[in-house]
Amino acid sequence: MEQGDNVSRFRNSEIPPAFVPQLRDYGSAGDFAEFTLSERSESNGLGMTAAIKPRRQLGLFDATMIVMGGIVGAGIFANPSEVAHRVHTPFLILGIWVLGGVFAMWGAFIWAELATRLPGTGGQYLYLREAYHPAVAFVYGWGLLLVTQTGGMAAVAVIFASYFRALTGVGWNDSVIAAVVLLGLTGINCLGARAGSNVQSVFMLLRIAAIAGLVVFGFALGGGSLKSEPLLAPPFSLGVLASIGSAMVPVAFAYGGWQTATFVAGEMRDARRDLSRGLLMGVAGVVALYLAVNFVCLRVLGPPGLNATTTPASDVMRAAIGPRGAQWIAAGIAISTLGFLSQSMLTAPRVYYAMARDGLFFASVGKLWQRSRAPVIAIMLQGLAAIVIACSGTYGQILNFEVTVDFIFFAMTAASLFVLRRGQIGSDTVTFRVPGHPFTTTLFVLACVGIVGSAIVASPPNSAIALGIMLAALPVYYYWRKFRRADR
Repeated sequence: MEQGDNVSRFRNSEIPPAFVPQLRDYGSAGDFAEFTLSERSESNGLGMTAAIKPRRQLGLFDATMIVMGGIVGAGIFANPSEVAHRVHTPFLILGIWVLGGVFAMWGAFIWAELATRLPGTGGQYLYLREAYHPAVAFVYGWGLLLVTQTGGMAAVAVIFASYFRALTGVGWNDSVIAAVVLLGLTGINCLGARAGSNVQSVFMLLRIAAIAGLVVFGFALGGGSLKSEPLLAPPFSLGVLASIGSAMVPVAFAYGGWQTATFVAGEMRDARRDLSRGLLMGVAGVVALYLAVNFVCLRVLGPPGLNATTTPASDVMRAAIGPRGAQWIAAGIAISTLGFLSQSMLTAPRVYYAMARDGLFFASVGKLWQRSRAPVIAIMLQGLAAIVIACSGTYGQILNFEVTVDFIFFAMTAASLFVLRRGQIGSDTVTFRVPGHPFTTTLFVLACVGIVGSAIVASPPNSAIALGIMLAALPVYYYWRKFRRADR
């Protein structure tokens, strides 16, 4: 099947004339066609227009930093203790993080091939649309806005607020602090992809420095040692297996986020080369950082101490260099959460922008600000949605709320590779193939299904709400399509 035919096969009868796209090659023959709205689109008088395209200005370093920035938030500083609450031996605690790292690398391999096949704006949204149907992609974008990306941002914003209060002693409510931070980052990212990428790259480098400091000081000055203990405690049983599944939920949350880098593929100079390499390099780097953090936490605190705390990183630094060390790591954690939020505000709005360009969302969301060529309306929408969720629940609630839907779409996106390969979509220009496919891809899909099941068992009410929000997208999609047809 020709790629141009595949791109347009769903849309000719669904999109009103004002949204009918033109196909325009942006590279050599065989490159995936990029959508641009008709030049008939005009500015709305506020500098917002659908006639211009995003600037292609991001390279390999940006891609790697965006991948790492999408993964490393506050989770690694809090979730070592979350895992120790569920499993209680060094073997199981470290083993869960190793398993999570293998899972993340599987995902990086799969998304790297998808990125070389379909290197357009929207990333995962685009893969689902071309493999299945626009309705599936719409459900994903709906879930991204209302649950997955927004939920993760809200959770991290709440964590930032708690550390900020501890550092400054201010008496503000966590929700108020989270809202102020989200508003500020919304404004920064409205200045464009380059500004947003530069800010989040600085924050990512600071996060690496904070993690390196934690590992070095903890290992050199924190004392303690890993003692010989049974591999399993209690002996293996269905209960231990259930605990392992439960422990994978916070680990999955901590490792998740690599896929968001694909959202900005349309603003990369060479998305096929740089994005696929950035995915592999970025995820590998994060796995190394995470394993180092968990090793030093276990060495300094031991399994009982790790289970007893909710601030393992601060406790390690306190043991290493005293109260000042705990303050330093708290400041580092606060900065790292800002970086994650900055990355999220940079990437996720590009999905809503792509939806609007397909005629599946409000037309204003698909317009760029002429000065920065950023989807300002989409960015402001993302900021507002994150503020609403941050004010509605705690970190633990949002965690299970987000994981359930996120990993359903992980499974579906990974499975889309089978569809794209069978249809030979992008095969003529693919520059990377998943090692061990179809076996590794199948294992990834099954692992996602297992994590979804564990999240549902851990928090049935929150998972039910998340699934309800996701399914509610279907009638909205069909109503939207009917409304657009009636408006033609």
